[in-house]
Order: sequence, then structure tokens, then C-alpha cells
Amino acid sequence: MLEVGIVGGSGYGAIELIRLLNQHKEVTVKYVFSHSKSGEQIKETYPHLQDNIHVPFSSLDIETVDCDLIFFATPSNVSKQFIPGLLERNIKVIDLSGDFRIKNPDTYEQFYGERPAEQSILDQAEYSIAEWSKVTKDTNLIANPGCFPTATLLSLHPLLAQKCINKDSIIIDAKTGVSGAGRSLSQNVHYGEVNENLSAYKLGTHKHTPEIEQYLSLVSNSDVKVTFSPHLVPMTRGILTTIYVDLNEPITGEALHELYKETYRDKPFVRVRSYGELPKTKEVLGSNFCDIGIYVDEDRNKAVIVSVIDNLVKGASGQAIQNMNLLYGFNENEGLNLLPVYP
Repeated sequence: MLEVGIVGGSGYGAIELIRLLNQHKEVTVKYVFSHSKSGEQIKETYPHLQDNIHVPFSSLDIETVDCDLIFFATPSNVSKQFIPGLLERNIKVIDLSGDFRIKNPDTYEQFYGERPAEQSILDQAEYSIAEWSKVTKDTNLIANPGCFPTATLLSLHPLLAQKCINKDSIIIDAKTGVSGAGRSLSQNVHYGEVNENLSAYKLGTHKHTPEIEQYLSLVSNSDVKVTFSPHLVPMTRGILTTIYVDLNEPITGEALHELYKETYRDKPFVRVRSYGELPKTKEVLGSNFCDIGIYVDEDRNKAVIVSVIDNLVKGASGQAIQNMNLLYGFNENEGLNLLPVYP
């Protein structure tokens, strides 16, 4: 049985990891680390878990921790302080924060406002969109993608891989629920601020912009820049991206739809909808699915790609478990065979 620990144990990402790993046949949760709640029982913070997990919150001590793998479900600028020591002790790590996603240290410092991790550790990190993962049994550190990038990159990968679009034309209009901001309090996610409200935020400065551009540049083997506009909407979970691109040459909607169907034919967590059918966030709630809808404006030679995910599952903890399954050779679906919650 694989023994795992979870750092950032009182946050939403960690609680989703616990919910999903509770169903995993190959894994046991040995530790749940939370410095601020060390010594408390998890049920005191999350009563809904009182019959499912009985380890208390504890503080992470890299000298004494003894398990196979640790998930970091922490804000940025935390995991990079612990991960080098864990790797030295041959404990594998899946990092759900942004500390190891950006390979260029200057870019990290520009967008995160913090000093980057050591370059030698950054170079070890495998950025892993699970559907296109290069993870092997020898991988020691996985940089789990962000929520916006997951929805965006799954939408754009087929177009750039097949050189179907003008790479300078990419416009990403993205909307997220408030759980993407985490559990810590801030004014912009108070009920009175977010209810009956819709707002754009961090235009040009969002941390996920360089992550998206880095991956797309690798796929296209050229420098890619995007226009990325995130918005906060008054719902708890979910991301919807609407992506606008210029096609390089005329292509019918049916032909582009077939490209997506063929690309994701053997990818169990990407569901390409019937042509012209556009997905909604509620249709993936609580699941590890990414649903994609396609529309082609043949008169203007443009395509619109719509994708939806649950930001806490496919956008975070679900994909982390999917990556763990790939890392250890488990069935890719293990622990993740959940139908969406509807309505």
C-alpha cells in the first residue's frame, strides 16, 4: 500500500485529496500536515470527515517523516522550502502550488513576487498535464498544473500540435468560482462582495499567464503569447474558458470536431461534446472531467473552443491523483471514477 502525506491539510485542495484518496484502492493517507492546526483532529475543522480519516493534523518535520509520497496543497512560496530536503530522503513529491511550474526564474519572480526555487530543483520538476504526461517511475517531483492552465491547455493543445491556428491570435476569456482563491479570507471573496457580482481581475499580471505561455511554446516549438482575461463569478466551484483563435486555413466545424475526437479518443477524463454542443460548469461538478465544446465560424475563419472543469478536482487534486497513478503505474482512473454531482 502506498503511504502518502498531505501538506496544507486544512485547505480546500487537501480536503479534495482526502475525499478522492479515500476511494483509492492502492493508497493510504498516513499524514495530514497543517502547522496552524497541529494536534487537532481533522473532524474539528471538517466534521463531514469524522468517520473517514482519523489521523490528526501534525507539523511537517522533513527529518522524521516516513512515507512514499507527499502532496503539497499549499500557497506559493511554501513547498520550495521543504521539497529539496524531502527529495534528498527519496520521498517523491507532487506539488499543487506554483513553485515549480515556471522554469525561468526571472519570470517566476516577476509574476509571483518571490525568489524562485533553486534552479537544480526546478530542472528536476516535471510539469505534467496528465493527458500529455512524460512522468515515469523515475520522476521524483511533479509540478501539478494550475486550474486555468488545465482548462486552457487541454483546449489548445490539439490546435497548436497540428499547427491549425495563428499562434499570435489566442484570446482566453476565463471565469472561475471563488474556491479558486483558497480558504483564507480576503475582501474580494466575501459574500457581500462576490454575490450578484462579476469582475475581471489581474489582467496582464495573473500567475497562470506565463504557465500557459510556457507550455504552448513547447507544444508549438516557438514563442507563444496569449491574451488571458480571468473573471470571478458568484459560484463556489468551476471554471469555464472561452477561447478565440484565428485558423490558418479554412476548415469545417465537423473536421475540427473530428480532430478533437481523435486527439482525446483514449483520454478517459476529456469528453469532447457533439459538434455545436457547449458544456456547462455544473456538468463536471465534483468530477475529474474536462468537457470541451467546439464552434467554427467558417465565414470569418475563426474557431471558438469552450472548456469546463471543476477547479478543485481536474484543476487541482484530481489531476494530482491522476499524475500519481501515472507515476506508480496504477490504473489512471483509480480513485477518480466519480460521476459529476448534478444539479
